[in-house]
Amino acid sequence: MTSLSDRPGTALLVVDMQNDVVAEVHDRAGVIANISGLVDRARAERVPVIWVQHSDDNLPADSPGWQNVPELERAASEPVVHKHYGDSFEGTDLEGLLAEHRVGRLVVTGAQTDACIRSTLHGALTRGYDATLVSDAHTTEDLREYGAGASPEQVIAHTNLYWSWSEAPGRSGDVVPTADVDFTAAR
Repeated sequence: MTSLSDRPGTALLVVDMQNDVVAEVHDRAGVIANISGLVDRARAERVPVIWVQHSDDNLPADSPGWQNVPELERAASEPVVHKHYGDSFEGTDLEGLLAEHRVGRLVVTGAQTDACIRSTLHGALTRGYDATLVSDAHTTEDLREYGAGASPEQVIAHTNLYWSWSEAPGRSGDVVPTADVDFTAAR
């Protein structure tokens, strides 16, 4: 249970599903399909959907590569968090949006597993949130040519494994597949 006792709600976080970020990721189509299904379910259950978009010198805001993938359409009423760091909380208004919606638990999806997903998960836990990682709705690209020692499949599997054991006083992390996501947990 979240340590934010006055926040019984859950939100779906869609992190960095942008054209250039996911251009060459593992199982792009499958991950997008899973996220799309979760977005539809969240909307049907009136669970807030919050979109996160990264920008930096290599991914300029408003460029074609910065845009969200066309397969995932944000509703006009759904907020966008603009970030410049891996952690979606750092230097953004995410905390304020979650407080406004009385959210104490995040369901996290998106890219890239070994960067912004991990940073956001840890950022959530340290700030008092429960954080559920959707095991088949996050992805990364193959970075072995840059010195990474693991394939994208291994990075995803390792992140799913270690996040399932993450906890801190009064809050926890867990990992579930798309089919088992329960937006009513901790509400």
